[in-house]
Amino acid sequence: MPALREIRASLEREIDQSGPESIACLGQRLATTGADWSYYPNDPLARRIHHLLADRVLSQDPILFGTEHLDAVRGNPLVIVANHLSYSDANLLEVLFHRANRSEVSDRLTVVTGPKVYSDVRRRFSSLCFGTIKTPQSRARSSDEAVMNAREVAVAARRSIEIARDRLQRGDALLVFAEGSRSRSATLVRFLAGVSRYLDQADVWVLPVGIAGSESLFPIAENALKPVHVATRVGRPIRAGVLRERAQGDRQLMMDAIGVAVAGQLPERYRGVYGDDARELDSARRLLKEVQSNDLRKV
Repeated sequence: MPALREIRASLEREIDQSGPESIACLGQRLATTGADWSYYPNDPLARRIHHLLADRVLSQDPILFGTEHLDAVRGNPLVIVANHLSYSDANLLEVLFHRANRSEVSDRLTVVTGPKVYSDVRRRFSSLCFGTIKTPQSRARSSDEAVMNAREVAVAARRSIEIARDRLQRGDALLVFAEGSRSRSATLVRFLAGVSRYLDQADVWVLPVGIAGSESLFPIAENALKPVHVATRVGRPIRAGVLRERAQGDRQLMMDAIGVAVAGQLPERYRGVYGDDARELDSARRLLKEVQSNDLRKV
């Protein structure tokens, strides 16, 4: 098949040009990444291979909208909160920010990830396309494979939050999937209140992002990528300190307000529990409107 031969030839050229040291480093990283509850930086060779393959899978049409919102928060600690449809969502966002020439995000992207991300070589390779912070999956979302007791989960979660705060201060853009796992229905499920702990620093900004279409890119029941058109939208930023103050410390209310913001970047069929007809979210909608009315010139 011509397409496969072309891809193989491109990969061989990239690997040959990288040299033996880069190849050896990537091999070592593939064997050790995810061994501990820690931070793992990206691997340059893995990123280049990833971008090469992405060009064969993703549409070349403009599919990232709203990047002008990044200008308002440039130079500030940034937490990106997105919906989660596919194992490839973080990789998708890294590629899109890279294509949009937003190196302040793509080059500094650090993703909060659960243990499954490191469960095999293929997934570890994908994780090396950006920085990652290994964190235990919420017990409310975890599968029967979870073997950690409540105390162990709490200790590991606290460590991941401490690492995340350090990475934010170093200038990383932190990506968090606040649902805690991929949506099985492609619609939003309620955001976890505990995610708000990544937003405790007073100077943090939250960037809501909506992803539509990636559920077909890497279907839950399949192991192969499929070429699809994905639409991704970046929403208006939210000042985390103001959000926390106006929510009077109610962490679930904070995350529901962010959930409403993410839903606003999605087609109606993806909005799930954060749909426009959910009356129980009236308080979250009012809170979001109040917070977003703050003058962005105060950044």
